[in-house]
Amino acid sequence: MESRNRPPRTAAMTRSGTEPEPRWEPRPDGGRPDGRLCAHTRTAFPEPLPLSEVCLPCAAGGRHQIGLRHCLTCGHVGCSDSSPGAHASAHFDDSGHPVVRSLAPGEDWAWCYEDQVYLDPAPRGRPDPTAPASSMPESVWDYPRPPALREDARVVRVECAGHVVAETREAVRVLETSHPPVFYVPPSDVATELLRPAAEAPTWCEWKGEATYWDVVVGSDRRPGAAWSYPAPAPGYERIAGFFAFYPGRMDRCTVGDQVVGAQRGDFYGGWITAEVRGPFKGAPGTGMW
Repeated sequence: MESRNRPPRTAAMTRSGTEPEPRWEPRPDGGRPDGRLCAHTRTAFPEPLPLSEVCLPCAAGGRHQIGLRHCLTCGHVGCSDSSPGAHASAHFDDSGHPVVRSLAPGEDWAWCYEDQVYLDPAPRGRPDPTAPASSMPESVWDYPRPPALREDARVVRVECAGHVVAETREAVRVLETSHPPVFYVPPSDVATELLRPAAEAPTWCEWKGEATYWDVVVGSDRRPGAAWSYPAPAPGYERIAGFFAFYPGRMDRCTVGDQVVGAQRGDFYGGWITAEVRGPFKGAPGTGMW
């Protein structure tokens, strides 16, 4: 484990620990005849994990996806189609995040939108796959809409009335603009004998479909509507079919790794607030139209 008294050392850091090595170098002609240079060759390592496995606007519209690109600033994934309002180039227009990496099998190159150059891995800046990962700050305003899915290998634990209701290393986070992430736990890692169908009526999410609610019942302690699931989610969200999510404010304790989770404000949203997540968050009074 890295010392808390110094920043994590990564493969992109020099031995002196003072300045990261360039991860990338422009192609000899920069991908352009004028051989221009690039000011964005020092991208972060570890890289932010991809926020999805597909281009979500394409998936939602049933369109063919062309050449997925991974934003090396926030993890957004989009295709190289430049249709207005979607895809990788539109993400740059909206965010200003300059560098994307190709996710196509067998390809190891990046593109800088700002400097308009192709980038190849720099020999001394190639990441070490054994280097420890670190929790990088995430702004909920960099999360996409429609929401993205991201697998999370940290230990996720839900406790209620002295019982462990769920514990997993195979959670899936759902990331949506303005919301803290929601952690979905596979049913094999949930004490489903502690769940009972809730009296609460199903609700409808425009992205994920119909949600079913569950009470958590431990002996005489009943927590109404404390969990929910999507038995048959909409296309693009099949990965979380049958998984369970929990309102952290209705449980006694929820943790991610060694962090105790904070609850998103409001009675409807169930986001989990951890140290790396930055707001402001939807849910507080006056934020209903965000």
